[in-house]
Amino acid sequence: MEAWLWAIGGAAAGGGLVWLALSRRLAQHAASLEATARDREKERTLAARDEEIKRRDAHEQYAAKLRDEWRDQDERLARREVQLDKRQEAVDAKDRGLDERAQKFGEAEDELKLGRIEHDRLLARAREDVLRIAGLSREDAMRAALERLDDELRDESAARVLRMQERLEEELEMRTQKALAHAMSRIAIRTVTEATTATVDVKDEDMKGRIIGREGRNIRALEKACGVDLIVDDTPGVVVVSSFDAVRREVARRSLEKLVEDGRIHPGRVEEVVEQTRREIDEDIRQTAKKVLAELSVPRVDARLQFCIGRLKYRTSYGQNQLKHAVEVAYLASALAGELKLNPQLALRCGLLHDIGKALDHELLGGHPTVGAELARRVGERPEVVNSIASHHGDVPQESTYAVIAQIADSISASRPGARRDTMEKYVQRLEHLETIARGVKGVEQAFAIQAGRELRVLVDASRVTDAAALLCAREIAKRIESELAYPGEIKVTVIRETRVTEYAR
Repeated sequence: MEAWLWAIGGAAAGGGLVWLALSRRLAQHAASLEATARDREKERTLAARDEEIKRRDAHEQYAAKLRDEWRDQDERLARREVQLDKRQEAVDAKDRGLDERAQKFGEAEDELKLGRIEHDRLLARAREDVLRIAGLSREDAMRAALERLDDELRDESAARVLRMQERLEEELEMRTQKALAHAMSRIAIRTVTEATTATVDVKDEDMKGRIIGREGRNIRALEKACGVDLIVDDTPGVVVVSSFDAVRREVARRSLEKLVEDGRIHPGRVEEVVEQTRREIDEDIRQTAKKVLAELSVPRVDARLQFCIGRLKYRTSYGQNQLKHAVEVAYLASALAGELKLNPQLALRCGLLHDIGKALDHELLGGHPTVGAELARRVGERPEVVNSIASHHGDVPQESTYAVIAQIADSISASRPGARRDTMEKYVQRLEHLETIARGVKGVEQAFAIQAGRELRVLVDASRVTDAAALLCAREIAKRIESELAYPGEIKVTVIRETRVTEYAR
């Protein structure tokens, strides 16, 4: 029994100790939670206070900014008010001055009226005195005075018109020179010259034999495929490609370089390389045209015209590269149109396309102005552009100012120093050769090469050449020129047969 009591008492004591420990731990935990809550509340209070301080600082900064802006605006308004006051004072002073001048003008007008009245009275008295002394009636004197006045006015007006015309011509000449000088000074394009031949370097003399081939079959195949002449002579390490058509010459030169580098030269390989090179040249022509049109900012150009523009890269005239010439003429025409207050873009288009026919005059009949104008008309170019192309050599009348501008720009580009390298001696020799060919035909008396060799006028003996024979004579001269001369475009042959009858009256 006593053991049970001790056990119960121990259990009660242990439970009390456990309860005491749990109560203490719970109290500690509650105190910790309360401290954590106080810390968090304090942090929230501090954060809210910081946020309030930030908002207050921001509001104060914004208010200071507004105060500064208002202060600046007030200062500007004050200055504006001072300026307006000064202007108002100036206007008031000017009004007072105008009132004073109006008053003076009124007084002067009154004096002038009185003076006129006195002048008329004195003039009437003087007229009566003159009529009385001369013994003429009033009507006769007035008629004589009017006739004399008409003569003086006629002479004076003629002199004034002459002086005005001379002054206008001088002013027009000065303005023209100024416009041309301004337009020319804005152009700085490098001159590029080319010849009608190209050279290809070969490795050794054995390569020349391979280019010729057995019985000349390789060189004949290359000449036939490219339409050029190959000159393989004793010049060491060089083969000359000759052709007036620069596109064909470039195709032949590149093809020959590829064949020499590859080493396989036979007719089949020649045709394959030439066709590949021709495609490369065509692509180069298209890319060149796109580049030029992009540089000049020329919109909406037909694909056929673009290809012709690119082909001008391989065409020369008197040693001047035609694409460079066309670009230069375009810039000049645009500058001239700007000086004359016209449309620069339209003038630039006329200048760029003025020689477009030179890309086709080897393939079509007619001079390059006619060929180019017909192509431009077919692709829908504006009438001003078509007429500029057709008339820039004077073959047809110029129908717009843009045609005149294109012709002027063409002349400037072709005649400036260094643009064309053709010497006077070669030029004279070519014209003399042309005239010699015509004089070698039976019945021809005189021949004159005009328009820089583009036209040949032939005078025949009317007693030896009939009208029907004149046609045959023109054809014969044209055939001889085609066989003996190399020239760009076409040469117009005009045969003139004239019958003159002379009789003397004695």
